[in-house]
Amino acid sequence: MILLRVIGLMMLLTMASLLPSGAAEGDLRATIAKFATAANFSATEAVVRELAASGDASVERALSALADGNLYIRKADSQIFVGKDAGDGIELLDPLSGEKAADAAKVDLAKIKVNNGLRRTIRDALGTLTLRAKDPAVRLAAAATMFRAPDAANIEPLDAAIAAEIDPAVKAMFEQARAASVLVSDKPEADKLAAISVIAARGDRDALSLLTSVEAGAQGAVKDAAAAAIGYINSTLALWDAGQNIWYGISLGSVLLLAAIGLAITFGVMGVINMAHGEMVMLGAYTTFVVQQVIRTSFPALFDWSLVIALPLAFLVAALVGLAIERGIIRFLYGRPLETLLATWGVSLILQQAVRTIFGPTNQEVGNPSWMSGSFDIGQLAITWNRLWILVFALVVFAVLLYVMKRTPWGLQMRAVTANRRMAASMGIKTPWVDALTFALGSGIAGIAGVALSQIDNVSPNLGRGYIIDSFMVVVFGGVGNLWGTLVGAFSLGIVNKFLEPYAGAVLGKIVVLVLIILFIQKRPRGLFALKGRAVEA
Repeated sequence: MILLRVIGLMMLLTMASLLPSGAAEGDLRATIAKFATAANFSATEAVVRELAASGDASVERALSALADGNLYIRKADSQIFVGKDAGDGIELLDPLSGEKAADAAKVDLAKIKVNNGLRRTIRDALGTLTLRAKDPAVRLAAAATMFRAPDAANIEPLDAAIAAEIDPAVKAMFEQARAASVLVSDKPEADKLAAISVIAARGDRDALSLLTSVEAGAQGAVKDAAAAAIGYINSTLALWDAGQNIWYGISLGSVLLLAAIGLAITFGVMGVINMAHGEMVMLGAYTTFVVQQVIRTSFPALFDWSLVIALPLAFLVAALVGLAIERGIIRFLYGRPLETLLATWGVSLILQQAVRTIFGPTNQEVGNPSWMSGSFDIGQLAITWNRLWILVFALVVFAVLLYVMKRTPWGLQMRAVTANRRMAASMGIKTPWVDALTFALGSGIAGIAGVALSQIDNVSPNLGRGYIIDSFMVVVFGGVGNLWGTLVGAFSLGIVNKFLEPYAGAVLGKIVVLVLIILFIQKRPRGLFALKGRAVEA
C-alpha cells in the first residue's frame, strides 16, 4: 500500500511539472488581459513581446489568433477570447486552454486590430516560443528565423534556450541568433565585438548581409571589426564559390560524358559522323516517360524503381533503332563521310517528327524518385541528389564500358578493327557485324544517357539537339575513340564552361570554349589522347 502511495505521489508530481502552475497561468492570463487596455499598435506589440518572453508554449494559440485577426474583447467584461465565425455569431474559445465558452453576437465583441508591423512581431514571437520544441529541426528553424530578424528582446529567451540545449548543432545556431540580436541591442561594445566574432565564424551570405548592415550604422571599434569580418567572409565565400563552380562543372561534365561516350565508340571504331546520336538520347528519355506512365497508372508503389526499370528498356530501344539505322543505311555509305553525315541528319529529323506525332510537341513530365529529390549542403556548397546520382551513374557506365572494351572478346575485336580493319578482317573477324553491334552499343549507351538526362532536362523532341554539338566537341578534344580522353574531355569542358559563364554568359562562354578547342586542335589534331587506328591506316 505504501508503495502504491509513493507511485501515485510521483505520478502527481510528474504531471504537475508538465503543467503550468496556477500562479504561472494566472500571470499569463493577466498579461493577455492587457490586450483589452492597449490603446494603440505599439501597446499591443508590447503585450505580444511580454507573452513571448514568458517562453510558455500555451500562449501560441492567442498569438496565432491575433495574427489571423481572430482575437476578440468581450465588451461586457473586457475578457479576451479566440473567436471563430459561427454564422450569426462568434464561437468563443479560451485563449490558453482552447476550451469552448459561450457564443456571443458580433455586436457584443470588439476585434483586436493588427497591422503588418504587428504581424511581423507576432511571427518573431512565435519563433521564440519554438525554441523549446521537442523536435531539433523545429528549434533550428526558430533560431534561423531569429537570426534573419534579430531583436534585442530575443536575447533573454535565447540565453535560457542555450543553457538548456544539449544538441551541439542547435546550440551553435542559438548562439549565432543571440549574437545577431546583440548587434542590434544597446549592449556594451565588448559584447558586440564578441558577437561579430561568432557571426564571422558562421561565414555565409546571411552573416555577410547582417554584418554589412551593422557596419553601416556602427562607429569605432565595432565598425572596424565588422569591416574586417566582412573582408574575411568575402574571401571565404570566394573560395566556396570556386568550389561551387567546380561542382557545377563536374556535374555538367558527367552529363557530357553520358551524352558523348556512345559517340566516342561509334566515331572511333567506325569513323561515322552520326548526327542522329542526340535522337538516341531522346528515345531513352521518352522510354523513361512511357515506363513512368505505366507505373503511375498500374503500379504506383513501384515509382521509386521507375528509373531502374527504364534503364535496360531504354538501352534496348535505342540499341535496336541504332542497329536498324546501321544495317539499313550506314553500311552502304562507309568511306563517304559527307553522305553519312547528311543521311544521319535526315534520320534525326525523321525520329524527331515521329516522336512529335506519337507524343506531341510539348514537354512531357518525367518525375524524380524520392531518392533523387532534394539537396544537401557541404559547408557553403549546395549539392542536389539528382546531379550527384547522375555523376555516380556516368562513372559506373564508363567503368562498365571500359571493362567491356578491355576484358571481353567482343571488346578485343572492336579494338582490333579500330587499330587495323584489314588485318582484323584477314584474321577472321567479321568486321561488318562488329560495326553493326558497335553502333548498336553506342546507341544503347545514348539511350541510357537519356534516362539520366530526363531527370534534369525537359523531355521533348528537341532534347538530343542540345547535346550533339557538345558531344562532338568532347570526343574531338579528348581524342577520337579513346574512352579516357572522353572522360577527361567531358569534365575539362564542363569545368571551363562553368568558370566562364559568370563572366561571359552561357552562350558566349560556349563560343569561347569552341574557339579554344579549334586552337587546340591546330596544335594536336588527334586530341588529348591520340589513338592509333584509322588515321594510321590512312
